[in-house]
Amino acid sequence: MSIFTPTNQIRLTNVAVVRMKKGGKRFEIACYKNKVVNWRAGAEKDLDEVLQTHSVFVNVSKGQVAKKDDLTTSFGTDDLTEICKQILAKGELQVSDKERHSQLETMFRDIATIVAEKCVNPETKRPYTVNLIEAAMKDIHYSVKANKSTKQQALEVIRQLKESMEIQRAHMRVRLVLPAKEAKRLKEKLKPLLQVVESEDFDEQLEMVCLVDPGCFREIDELICCETRGRGSLEVLSLKDVEEGDEKF
Repeated sequence: MSIFTPTNQIRLTNVAVVRMKKGGKRFEIACYKNKVVNWRAGAEKDLDEVLQTHSVFVNVSKGQVAKKDDLTTSFGTDDLTEICKQILAKGELQVSDKERHSQLETMFRDIATIVAEKCVNPETKRPYTVNLIEAAMKDIHYSVKANKSTKQQALEVIRQLKESMEIQRAHMRVRLVLPAKEAKRLKEKLKPLLQVVESEDFDEQLEMVCLVDPGCFREIDELICCETRGRGSLEVLSLKDVEEGDEKF
């Protein structure tokens, strides 16, 4: 016995719905999971990779397709692809409570992982474990923001954790090479940006191995480049200054 499916109904599974209200009516499009965010970020250019079908619905879950007259009245066109693009750009992505909770949990873990990779205890120079950072984030009641990147939020977390625990960004170990003529003058300018000078070697040019805060790297690089007109150099020797045997990649 065959089951009759009305011609104005389309059944879809594993779908992400983007919803938009326009002209007093609700319209929905069916998309592939995770592709909507990629499209809005510009990472995905192929609309066919985003849309499950170039159809506009009044209710995706029931498979009810929107009437052509309603689309023309609300959007001023019956071009389904154009309407899908408008809904994709301005509509609200529908996510279930379970999915949203899962996404936020994953982001929370990712943020803690970034913090653990970039930070150390300033007294011991040892990195913190991801579990310890997660516990500290819970203690300060950090709330994950779904619309911000994990890297941005990791920097926020570091700033907030500094108020309740001993934590700092791990230093970078770098080698500076400065031409002899500019060496003395440039060294004085660089001093405030250098945390620790581990070694100095002056022959035909000044070579220094130093520990610097990652946040100062660009400023140091630009200063050397401008002051030496490209004749000096800055090289990263290691990304983290931690106790030997504790560095993890």
